[in-house]
Amino acid sequence: MAYYYRYNFISPEPIYSIVKEELKSYFDTGAVDDLMFPTYLDKCLQKMGRSSYVIAEQTLDISGYEARLPDNFFAVREAWMCTEIPQLPYQTANSFYSQAASQTTIQVSPIISGGVPCTNPQCTTGCPTCMPDIIQAVYKTNQQIARGIRKEYLLKPGNISCQGKCDVSYTDAWQFYTNAPPVHEFTPGSAGYDSFDIRDNKFVTNFSCGVVHMIFYATDYDCVGNQLIPDNYRIREYVEAFIKYKVFETLSNQINDETFNQIQAKLVYYKQLSEEAFIMAYTEIKKQDVWTKQRRVRNDLQRFAQYELPNRSSRYGR
Repeated sequence: MAYYYRYNFISPEPIYSIVKEELKSYFDTGAVDDLMFPTYLDKCLQKMGRSSYVIAEQTLDISGYEARLPDNFFAVREAWMCTEIPQLPYQTANSFYSQAASQTTIQVSPIISGGVPCTNPQCTTGCPTCMPDIIQAVYKTNQQIARGIRKEYLLKPGNISCQGKCDVSYTDAWQFYTNAPPVHEFTPGSAGYDSFDIRDNKFVTNFSCGVVHMIFYATDYDCVGNQLIPDNYRIREYVEAFIKYKVFETLSNQINDETFNQIQAKLVYYKQLSEEAFIMAYTEIKKQDVWTKQRRVRNDLQRFAQYELPNRSSRYGR
């Protein structure tokens, strides 16, 4: 199983405000606007790579060799084939409190005690004058979730020809690799017996039904439709520098009060600033976090364990 660092994602609105405030003379005159800012941001994230996208998880129910992908799907990181196993369910941490034993229906008003309803119209909770024997009981309910799947093996990307869409005949040798009933037979023409394919917004596998646990890169947006960016200083600086560079590139293609040499000098300056900020941001996302360093140190300590003598109980210098 792969390990990854999960960023906190924020809205790019503060960056847009900084750009428009620092270049307010161009925006106030109407020479440029913020219409292309989302497009510039998308270019930045694509240049940074998949590490600048949100990592999400989703369980797919495979039916008919395929399953529909989530709406915010961008790319697959991991896809695990899961199998059902009989295990005891586990209790959730959340509790539900109610005044009725049944969680579907709770009678609020009128209150009935012993089959006799309350006749006082101002009494909604049961006062001691008209109903002295009523007791408000509170029931605590904890739900249970069944654990029925387990990760078996990691699926590999490959080209798959769906069994229902095959126009040519294939060899029948693939049938000897499985003893499952026909409904679980593998698809002929696939790149492998544990491969998957992405096409037509569908997750296509070579088994007809099952469960796949997918970890994927997703595009997430804020309440106004702006794509979220990682909450990292170097990445924010790169996005800001790139948008400023694109603003002056737009100004260089228009007629304004400044001379061509003035606009060109600013364009060259912000382009260089954007490229330097990209190098710093790209270096930042490649750095190892604390947990990655610990795992690699642990692996390095056991690198030469296979060369140790069987009767040695300790190492020199440790």
